[in-house]
Amino acid sequence: MSAYAALTAAGYRAQVRDRTTLFFTFAFPLLFLVVFGLIFRGRAVEQSGLSYMSYTAAGVLSWGVANAAVFGIAFTLMQWRSDDILRLIRMSPTPLSAVIGSRYVLALAVGLVQSLLFVGVAKLPLFGLEPASGWPLLIPVMVLGITTFLLLGVIIGSFADTPESVAAVANFLMLPMAFLSGSFFPLDAMPTWLQKISLVMPLRYLNDAVSHALTGRGDGSDVAVGCAGLAVFALVLGVIAVRTFRWTRSS
Repeated sequence: MSAYAALTAAGYRAQVRDRTTLFFTFAFPLLFLVVFGLIFRGRAVEQSGLSYMSYTAAGVLSWGVANAAVFGIAFTLMQWRSDDILRLIRMSPTPLSAVIGSRYVLALAVGLVQSLLFVGVAKLPLFGLEPASGWPLLIPVMVLGITTFLLLGVIIGSFADTPESVAAVANFLMLPMAFLSGSFFPLDAMPTWLQKISLVMPLRYLNDAVSHALTGRGDGSDVAVGCAGLAVFALVLGVIAVRTFRWTRSS
């Protein structure tokens, strides 16, 4: 527990001291919300009748939380391995679960702050988002989403050995996923074949579950389907992450 607490505290200090990380974690995704909110203000999606803000707030929130989880741990593992910190940790009694667990707690905290910030801004009169009565369902949805994308970040951080490679691989996965999973553009307005492709992307299930919980589009069963999809991806990615984790560049 002492090692877990020390790693968590060290990660927190590094997080709050890095202004660039803070900007791209909180302010940068929020810019998408503001821009899309202003562009599509007062407009509704023809297929569903819901406002674009209902989709934008849920989609950008999902993408922002997922992005933070992936990049946060991927860059950390890459840097710790490059600086031989992971090798030193491996030589101590500290288990792998403490290393990943410490980052997991930080990812949950970041996700909580992001959720409060995004929903708070979306509720401003300028945008007019009205959360549905089932908004507390966001809590289990976000926990599952952060778990899933943190494990994806572990895999990326285990293979990538430079900041450039982490950024390249993570962006290669996350940016197309954002557009194809409905984060920036409603899936209801996409061709059927694109909607089917999105079913093999974990962000699709996070977007759907967040949208159902936050805007009331659908019911509890729709949230359950999204959570089930995230749980399956988390299980698969967890197995891959454990088998591919590297303490050093060679092992």
